[in-house]
Amino acid sequence: MAWYAAKSFLVPSMDIGALRSRASLVAGIGCVSVAGAAMWRSSASSFSKRSMPFACLRISTDTGLKEAVQTEKAPAALGPYSQAIKANNLLFVSGVLGLVPETGKFISQNVEDQTEQVLKNMGEILKAGGASYSSVVKTTILLADLKDFKKVNEIYAKYFSSPAPARATYQVVALPLEAKVEIECIAAL
Repeated sequence: MAWYAAKSFLVPSMDIGALRSRASLVAGIGCVSVAGAAMWRSSASSFSKRSMPFACLRISTDTGLKEAVQTEKAPAALGPYSQAIKANNLLFVSGVLGLVPETGKFISQNVEDQTEQVLKNMGEILKAGGASYSSVVKTTILLADLKDFKKVNEIYAKYFSSPAPARATYQVVALPLEAKVEIECIAAL
């Protein structure tokens, strides 16, 4: 098999007639899709209808397709960021703290109270963005102390039903305003 250089990577030469007989070649702006790894392993006689070509989705960089979400029912952003952003049928909710929206102060210094307030605040942002807890697909929890993991889990479980979102939890050196917990999420719209 011969190899050819194409834009700083090597591409094997191939019989285009064989490629056409096995699968469609799909090209889109910004991405190229080839029928998939199954094509490389199968012969022309064993190619089945089960083998599907890869999907090629366009991720827009058009700022007109990006919309900020803001609600007075959750604490305002503490810096140059949005409470949430809608883009490409997803809602990206920034990290939320356990602040009371009306006062801008923590509900208490207790991790359980802060977690409850974080999730209430997140619910308001989700609602303002046209989503809900049931549409959340991914969360990230940041803890000042990983020893609080079990306490946070007990409260978190009250807000997310089965199937629960995918999730990552990390202990961090510090959180803004000396918070005990911060949670961010991504929801499908």
